[in-house]
Amino acid sequence: MTRIPFQLTHAAARHRLAALVLLLASSVVSGRGTEPTRLITIATAHAALVLSNNAAGRILELHFGAVPADLSAFKKAPGREREFYPQYGDGFGENFVPDPALQVTHSDGNTSTDLLCRGQRTQPLDADISLTRLELKDPAYPFFVTLCFKTYFNEDVIEAWTEIRHEEAGEVVLHRYASCAPLLTAKAYWLTQFHGDYRHEATLAEEKLAPGTKVLDSRLGVRAARYCLPSCLISLDQPADEESGEMLGASLEWSGSFALAFELDPENRLRATCGINPLGEEYHLKPGVVFKTPAVLWSWSDHGKGQVSRNFHRWALRYGVRDGQKPRPVLCNNWEATDMDFDEHLIASLFDGAQEIGADTFLLDDGWFGNAHPRNHDNAGLGDWQVNTNKLPHGLTYLAGEARRRGVNFGIWLEPEMVNPASDLFTQHPDWAMHQPHRRADLSRNQLDLDLSRPAVREFAWGAVSNTLATPGVSYVKWDANRFVTQPGSTYLPASAQSDLLVDYNFALYDVMARMAERFPDVMAMACSGGGGRVDYGALKFFHSFWPSDNTDPRDRVKIQWGYSHFFPAASMAAHATKMGGRPMKFALDVAMSGAFGVDMDLRKLASDERSSLAAGIALYKNEVREVVEQGDLYRLESPYEKPRAALDFVSPDRARAVLFVYQLTNAPATPVKLCGLDPQRKYRVREVNLAGATGASPAASGKMIDGATLMCDGLQPSCHAEFDSAVFVLAGE
Repeated sequence: MTRIPFQLTHAAARHRLAALVLLLASSVVSGRGTEPTRLITIATAHAALVLSNNAAGRILELHFGAVPADLSAFKKAPGREREFYPQYGDGFGENFVPDPALQVTHSDGNTSTDLLCRGQRTQPLDADISLTRLELKDPAYPFFVTLCFKTYFNEDVIEAWTEIRHEEAGEVVLHRYASCAPLLTAKAYWLTQFHGDYRHEATLAEEKLAPGTKVLDSRLGVRAARYCLPSCLISLDQPADEESGEMLGASLEWSGSFALAFELDPENRLRATCGINPLGEEYHLKPGVVFKTPAVLWSWSDHGKGQVSRNFHRWALRYGVRDGQKPRPVLCNNWEATDMDFDEHLIASLFDGAQEIGADTFLLDDGWFGNAHPRNHDNAGLGDWQVNTNKLPHGLTYLAGEARRRGVNFGIWLEPEMVNPASDLFTQHPDWAMHQPHRRADLSRNQLDLDLSRPAVREFAWGAVSNTLATPGVSYVKWDANRFVTQPGSTYLPASAQSDLLVDYNFALYDVMARMAERFPDVMAMACSGGGGRVDYGALKFFHSFWPSDNTDPRDRVKIQWGYSHFFPAASMAAHATKMGGRPMKFALDVAMSGAFGVDMDLRKLASDERSSLAAGIALYKNEVREVVEQGDLYRLESPYEKPRAALDFVSPDRARAVLFVYQLTNAPATPVKLCGLDPQRKYRVREVNLAGATGASPAASGKMIDGATLMCDGLQPSCHAEFDSAVFVLAGE
C-alpha cells in the first residue's frame, strides 16, 4: 500500500486544526460537580497537547497525541494525578504521589509548593510559529512559574520549557526544576534510547517499560552526550516500527547533565519528566531573576520512527542548526596526515592535495598554538592561544592566504573551555580551573575544565574565540571539548552556591557560543567534543554541524550515523572518509556521502587511483548528491541492527529527485531494496553512480526509467552481496 504523502494531507489538516483550535480555545466542559473546566490546546498540523485549567486553577493534562476529532473525550475532568507539572510537598491524595517536576525550598524554609494558574496567553509569532504561556503562582508566596509552549505547525514540533522566578525575601533553592512532565496514555510503552561509550556513540536500544521508573541520564556536567544522547523515542501500544505505529520523539536542548525519567504509574500512565539532572545541581535562585530551563522538543507521529525523524530534520533545517539551508563545505583535515607534528611548509604543501581532490575547506587541527608551552603533544599548551612561532612563523593569516591562493578556504581548531597545567594560563590563574579543595587535581587527557561561571574566565574564552576567528582568511572553526567534569568545584562561587556551578557553566558557554554566531556569521562551525560528546540542540543552534565520533571506520559509522539520524539531519552530521579499519575506498566514500562529506586522509600516501577515486567521489557529491542528502527527507529502509546490510534513501521535498545508499555489512545474497517517499506516479531515471571500485556488474535497472510505485513496491536490486560492497543510486524524475 502506498502511503499518502505528508504534503498532500497538510492543507486539509490545517483547515481542520484551525477550526478545532478555535473551538478548544473557547470551550468549557463540565468538571466534577458543577464547576467548569477551560480547555487549552497546544497544537501542530497533526498533533495536539490538550490541557485544562480546572475550577481550582490547576493545569491538568487531558491528551497528548493526534489532533482530536471532537471534544467528547474531555467531558470528564480528571483529578490531580494528571497535573501537567506536579510539585513537591503539598499532596496528591492518598493513592499516588508522582515524581515531582518541581521541588523547591522557599526562603522561609517551607519545602512545599502549590501552583495555580492565574493567566494564559497564546500569540502567533509568524505564519508557522505560535507561543502559549501559562502563568502559575503559589497562592502563599510571590513564587511564579510560567509553562511555555512554542509550536511549529508545519514541522509538527512542540518546544516546551519552564520559566521560574520569585520575589521572596531571600534565595529560593531549586532542588528539581524539570523543563516539562507530560503524561502519556497507551496500553503499553516501548522506550528507544541511544547510548554508547567513546567510539560507540548513538547505539540504538529498545525496551518495553515495566511499572516503576526508568531514567536516562548524564552526570558529566559538560559535553554530556558521551554515554547517552539527551534524546529518545517512545512507542505507544507496540514496539517501534520505521513507518507505522504511534510514536513520540523527545530531544532536550541542553549540553550539561540531563535526566529523562519515565515513570509508569499503577494506572498504566507514563509520565516523562525531562530536564537538567538535579544531582549536584541544586540551584540558588535570587529574587527577581528568571530561571529559564532548557527546552524539550517533542514530535508525535502515527507513521512510526521515520516520520518523527523527518519532523525533527525539517525543524532543524529551519530553526535548530545554523544556516540549515546552506550547503556544507567538503572539509579536508590534516590530523591523519600530521597529528601535531607539522610546520608551516608542511601544512602549506597539503593545500595542493586538498585543491586536487576538490575540497572546499582545509581544516588545521590541534597543535598550532603555544610558545612557552608548545602544543606538540596533548600535555601542554591548552589555554595559551597564541600561534606557535616555531611551527608557523608567518602566522595563520599567511596559511589562510596560501590556501585561498589555491582556491581552498581555511579553518582552525579550538578548545577554549580547557587548560593544561603546563601552560602560561594555568601558571598565572590556577584558580580559573575547576577543582575541589583538599583533593588532588584529576586530569583527563592531561587537562582541566575552565570555570566558566567566573565572568573573567568566560571573557577569556570569548577572547580566545573572537581573536582567532577574526584572523583574516579564517572561515571555519572546529570547537572541541575533550573532557567532562569530575571535580565540580569553583573558587569563584561562594560555599553556599557550589551546586550552581555546572548550570552556570553551561549558560555561560551558550553565551560565548551565541556571541560567536552573531559576530562571525560567515564562519562555519563544527561542534566536536571528543567525538559525539555534545550532540544536542542546545549547542547546535550555534553550529552548522557536529562530529559524530572519533571512530571513522565506515563499517561502524553506518550504525553511528544511523542512530544520530533519528533526530539530526544529514546536513548537521560530519561524515568523513578515512582509512580507519582498512576498508575499501569506495565503501568509505559511499558511507561518507550520506552526511556532510569530508576527508581525513594523508593524501600524500594515497595511490594515484585512490586519489582519482576520491576526487571523483567529491565531484559527484557536490554536483549530484549533496543537495538531496542535506535538504531531502530521509527514509531508513533496512536497519543494520536487523539486516546484513543497511539501506536508506533521501528524497527531495518536491519528490523529483532521490539518492539511495546500500551498505553490505556481512555476506548475503543480493535482494531488492524497496524505496520509500517517491511519487508513485512519477517516472524516475535510475543511475548507479560512484562505480570506481565496484566489485559487481551494474544492475540491469541502471539507466532505465522506472515509475515510483514500482520502485517502492518491487524495489531496486543492487549488485551488493559481499561484505563491504556498497552502491549509490541517483534517481531523477521526468
